[in-house]
Amino acid sequence: MWISERVLNIRPSGVRKIFDLAKRVKDPIDLSIGEPDFDIPEPIKNEGITWIKAGFNKYTPSGGIPELREKVLYHLKQKGIKCEDVIITAGVTGGLLLALMVIINPGDEVIIPDPYFVLYEYQVLLLGGKPVFVDTYPDFRIREDRLRDAITDKTKIILINSPNNPTGKVTSKEELEIIVKVAKEKNILIFSDDIYDRFVYDKEKERIYTGSLYEHVLTFGGFSKTWGMTGWRLGYCAGPKNIIEYMVTMQQYVFSSVNSFAQKAAIVALDFNMDHMINAYRKKRDLIYEGLKDKYNVVKPEGAYFIFPEAPHGDGDAFVEKALQKNLFIIPGSVFSNKKTNFRISFASTEENLIKGIEILRKLA
Repeated sequence: MWISERVLNIRPSGVRKIFDLAKRVKDPIDLSIGEPDFDIPEPIKNEGITWIKAGFNKYTPSGGIPELREKVLYHLKQKGIKCEDVIITAGVTGGLLLALMVIINPGDEVIIPDPYFVLYEYQVLLLGGKPVFVDTYPDFRIREDRLRDAITDKTKIILINSPNNPTGKVTSKEELEIIVKVAKEKNILIFSDDIYDRFVYDKEKERIYTGSLYEHVLTFGGFSKTWGMTGWRLGYCAGPKNIIEYMVTMQQYVFSSVNSFAQKAAIVALDFNMDHMINAYRKKRDLIYEGLKDKYNVVKPEGAYFIFPEAPHGDGDAFVEKALQKNLFIIPGSVFSNKKTNFRISFASTEENLIKGIEILRKLA
C-alpha cells in the first residue's frame, strides 16, 4: 500500500459528516460557516486589482515583500507585542504549519486548551508530535492546576487562540499571566493565534496580547477575518528572529512564496478601519446570546463570531442532526473538542438568518 502511516493516522474532519447530511436539506438556514459574511472593502480590492494590472504577478520573496513585513512588524509593536521579525504566510494555517515544522520533533508535545480549532490537533499529528488537551469546561477558562498537570518533560509548546474558535472566549490577563508564568518556569514556547484579535466586543474588557507579556511567543495573525480576505490566503507570524529565519527557509520548500498582489493590498488593509463591521458583529453577538440565554446553558462570547451552547441532554452530535431536520445547519462541538456536549453557531450571517435560527433553536430547546 502506498499511503503513508502519517496520513492513515489522520481521520477525516467531523465536519464532513454534517456537511454530507446538510446536502440533503433544501436551502438550510446556514449558521455553520467560519468566515465573514462581508466582502473585501472596495479600496482594498482596488489596490489588489491595480497591482495585478501593473504586472505584479510573479513569485515574491519567500519571507514576504519587505514593505509588508515592515508594516506588520510596526503594527504589532504598536500593540506592545515583543517581536524581532515577521514572515508573511499562506494564512494562519500556513504559518502554523511552518512554525510546527521548525519547532516540533517526533514525540514532542503541544498543549492545546479544549475546545480548540480543529486543524491544531492534526497539524501536530502530521509532524509526529503529540497534542495534549487541557479541559477548559464549563466556562472555557484556563486553570493553572489543569495546565500544570498537562506538562511533561516533552512539552515544547502551549498553543493559545484568543478570541477563540469555537467558543468566542477572550483569554483574560489573569489567564495569560498564568500561562506565561508556567512557560517561563518550564522554558516552553507559546504560540498565540490572534486571527480574531479585532473581533472583541466588550470595550470594558482590556485586550492583552500574549506577545506583550513574554518574549518567547510566536504571534499569528492575518487578513482573512478582519478584512474578509479569506480566499486571498494571507497571514503572518512574528516572533524571535532565529525562528522566523528558519520559517522563511522552510517556506522556500513548502509554499515557495505567497500571493503577490494580496500582499500589496494588505499594506492598504492594515490602515483601513473596520470598526463599523466590528460594531455590526457586536450587535449580532448580542442578538444570538439574548435569544438563547434563557433556553440554553451558554457562555456569552466576548470575541470572534461564534457561540458554543451546551446541547440539551448533553449530546451535540444528535442535536445538530435534529436541527438539520428543522432546516438549521450548525456544527457539532465534537469537531472542536474531546467532548460532544456542545454545538457551534456562527453569527457571521444576516440578521434575518439569525432570527430564523434563534426561533428554531428555542423550539428545539
